Amino acid sequence: MGFATALQIKPYGCATTASLSFRRSVSPFSACVFFQPSPKVSRLKVLAVVKKSPKRLKYASPRFPKEDGLLYVEVDSNGDDAWKLDSVVELLKEGAVGVIPTDTVYAMVCDMNNHDAIQRLRRLKDVEASKPFSILCRSLHDIDTYTTGFPRGNSDGLSDIFRAVKHCLPGAYTFILTASKALPKQCIKYGTTSSKYATRKSLGVRIPDDVVCQAVLEKMGAPLFSTSVRSPQENQWIIDPVLIADTYGQEGLNFVVDAGVRVANPSTVVDMVQIPPTIVRQGKGPKQPWMVEEGDDDDAAEERESV
Repeated sequence: MGFATALQIKPYGCATTASLSFRRSVSPFSACVFFQPSPKVSRLKVLAVVKKSPKRLKYASPRFPKEDGLLYVEVDSNGDDAWKLDSVVELLKEGAVGVIPTDTVYAMVCDMNNHDAIQRLRRLKDVEASKPFSILCRSLHDIDTYTTGFPRGNSDGLSDIFRAVKHCLPGAYTFILTASKALPKQCIKYGTTSSKYATRKSLGVRIPDDVVCQAVLEKMGAPLFSTSVRSPQENQWIIDPVLIADTYGQEGLNFVVDAGVRVANPSTVVDMVQIPPTIVRQGKGPKQPWMVEEGDDDDAAEERESV
């Protein structure tokens, strides 16, 4: 399936597109930002990859060669020029795989109803088929549609966590919930052949607090299948969209939405399937009183079961 391959974007305040220099200044030296989660929760080391790129001027130019096959759209982080996202949404609906900003790191996304697009996304990330991904949602309504919802009060004294969760959304959290029958099968099936397919019963859901991300979701009219953007090297997030284009453009990525360099701090992942809700990765979202960490002793977990 062919995709649009070029878009002329005139930056705000420019009378002409004949010449354009990149708006960010990057040191010729590599600058690495480290985020080390609590070893009690996760051993994952986050390394922000920011370095001088020989292709930076190419992606800063107003028009790109058609043979590149990559649509690169620069937008204001405040969402004032969201009209530029229309071409991106058209590509997504045609089965494209691209990169958009979130309130944490950049995310690689595709239409969750398109099986071929999901398979291409997995190949681009070069991850095992069994690796779970998430969906980016517009609202709590999407979460209620594609999952069985958040834990409610029960006879064991657990209060209604939903009321507490609402204060965290939108925000830098990924909540693992039980998938509903409305979720497309390709989002939860995994395996190398049809005879080996298995189905997960849980799903990660996010409502990012980012206006550009929300604009894409609203224009799409549905959640997006999503995974954070890493470099091919293990345990490294790429937070500069130009470097993302450099890294994945030649691999078949269809578009990149540039809303500025992100912070190397992923979302906090909370398993809501088990009680009490358990943090499986500490990230940008702060720990809430009703959450426990993996490895907490039974007494501490018991004290936090009630909201």
